[in-house]
Amino acid sequence: MKITVLKSSPNTHGSSNLLADEFIRGAQENGHTVTVIDAAKADIHPCTGCIACGYNGPCVQDDDMDRIKTEILGSDMIVFVTPLYYYGMSAQLKTLVDRFCSFNSSIQQKRLRSALISAAWNADGWTFDALDAHYKTLVRYLNLTDCGSILGKGCGTVGMTQGTKYPGLEYKLGKSI
Repeated sequence: MKITVLKSSPNTHGSSNLLADEFIRGAQENGHTVTVIDAAKADIHPCTGCIACGYNGPCVQDDDMDRIKTEILGSDMIVFVTPLYYYGMSAQLKTLVDRFCSFNSSIQQKRLRSALISAAWNADGWTFDALDAHYKTLVRYLNLTDCGSILGKGCGTVGMTQGTKYPGLEYKLGKSI
């Protein structure tokens, strides 16, 4: 299986990317091919809502989304990776997801698998409610098959994260795919 991992943390060596790397390790050990797209470092312009794409492309903007679109549509699975910023996904991932507008129907027809990986400093029970709801909406709208979410509470720093159960859970999720 070909998996595209959409990392989005501006902190390259932060907790969400640590968790993503454990998922990737498990998936690769299970024989899957993994491509990583770093939304925080990609040249992705915000969707302007012009609808020139007609929701099925091409987008009028000239940036990295053509390459990203090709990777996603050539995959069997998308993994959304984000630190939790103000109880939602990072702006970097949201900008990328908003640009799905120009190829929504292509994603919907592919019936890709998906997963969500996130890390947050906060450890309250409600910490991930808004992100989880947004992810479930994307799964429903894009006809994705949810393969799981690992939402790392109390993972504010890499040191904190390494001392939790979440790296092991990510690895197991990757191995289970």
